[in-house]
Amino acid sequence: MRGLKKVKIKDVPGIKMALLEWSQQYEEVAWLDSNDHQQKFSTYDAVLAADAFTAIQTDTHRAFARLQEYQETTRDWLFGYLSYDLKNDTEELTSKNFDGLGFSDLFFFQPKKLFLLKGDELEVRYLNLVDDELQQDLEEIFNMVSSEDKSEKTSIPSAIRLKPRIEKEEYLKKIKEVLEYIQRGDIYEANFCQEFYAENVEIDPLKTYVALNAISNPPFAGFLKHQEHFLLSASPERYLQKKGNEIISQPIKGTARRSKDAEEDLELAAQLENDPKERSENVMIVDLVRNDLSKTAKKGTVEVEELCKIYTFEQVHQMISTVRSQLDEGISAVEVLRTTFPMGSMTGAPKISAMKIIEDLEETKRGVYSGAVGYFTPDNDFDFNVVIRSILYARNNKYLSFSVGGAITSGSVPEKEYNECMVKAKALLEVLEK
Repeated sequence: MRGLKKVKIKDVPGIKMALLEWSQQYEEVAWLDSNDHQQKFSTYDAVLAADAFTAIQTDTHRAFARLQEYQETTRDWLFGYLSYDLKNDTEELTSKNFDGLGFSDLFFFQPKKLFLLKGDELEVRYLNLVDDELQQDLEEIFNMVSSEDKSEKTSIPSAIRLKPRIEKEEYLKKIKEVLEYIQRGDIYEANFCQEFYAENVEIDPLKTYVALNAISNPPFAGFLKHQEHFLLSASPERYLQKKGNEIISQPIKGTARRSKDAEEDLELAAQLENDPKERSENVMIVDLVRNDLSKTAKKGTVEVEELCKIYTFEQVHQMISTVRSQLDEGISAVEVLRTTFPMGSMTGAPKISAMKIIEDLEETKRGVYSGAVGYFTPDNDFDFNVVIRSILYARNNKYLSFSVGGAITSGSVPEKEYNECMVKAKALLEVLEK
């Protein structure tokens, strides 16, 4: 059973930073932050889970079955991630590319300590509640709010020089190979990604996350710590949400840079909205998402609520669609994830053919990148983001990595695809190389 305590908050930014700082004493931490984006589907403004009571960590073999057993047995809040390579559990696929990070393929934990922030109210839910412990923790957290040096907490980390796993000329060559597959009719879209990495580096993961979040301000930010492995995410994309019997997916396809000139910025957004190639990419993935959701939906309930709507973030304009469905009877929460994973926005279409081509042409195992991070509730609901615009760090072997990619269609121009990747990498490079 979880005890419950509600506390009114005066300094919301301060309590967010204090919660993050305070949580670093634990080996397992999950922080999810909407950054005050008024997402109509969001349940909380921010969530912190810390200190594992139980956990599941596994490779791809029977991963979704093991997760379902864990989730249905626990019937509690669970936080963690699904790596992209769980495709090998859902389909007859493999992952043999280089992996410098060594994250587990799947990890979830049941937190002893849970904080749910909405507006000016902090809801605290402790497992096997001990009132003295909860009160002591709250005092520590609130003392940190009043004493913290905000200038230090948001300082940019020391500069790190990143290297591309694929040099530009090789990248352009690989895009041409993808186009050949498309011209032959093997696929009609593929999301091709490339890694930027640094070896033998030491960072402060929390300060790096805070710096990234400050310049990106995304609606699906996340910080995840699992012992020596860290995910620092500035994701703008929701993968999948379940509330009762309603399923929501919000795939992103279509990106344009921002401009400091207001008039030019509006023009860039308008160009994105009316770009036939970008709209085509988005519509293709919407069709794929509709097909995926239909596997678990009541007949006739899959619908597109928004198609190719432009959303503006700190670093980029994005084209986002919203697809919803009503879950059929007798379908488990994990089954909805299994039948839609990996998300179409990070694979291409047809999905299986695209994933085979991606695996062949990419040079790095994606791992958590282009997977999903999120949580389950005790009521079998869930909410997961797409792991993009994110830094991955393995402190045990001092390896740091981020990847960026884009959808390749018949209308793609290799040079423009490379430039789009660099637009997506801008905030990550700014934080790490400054």
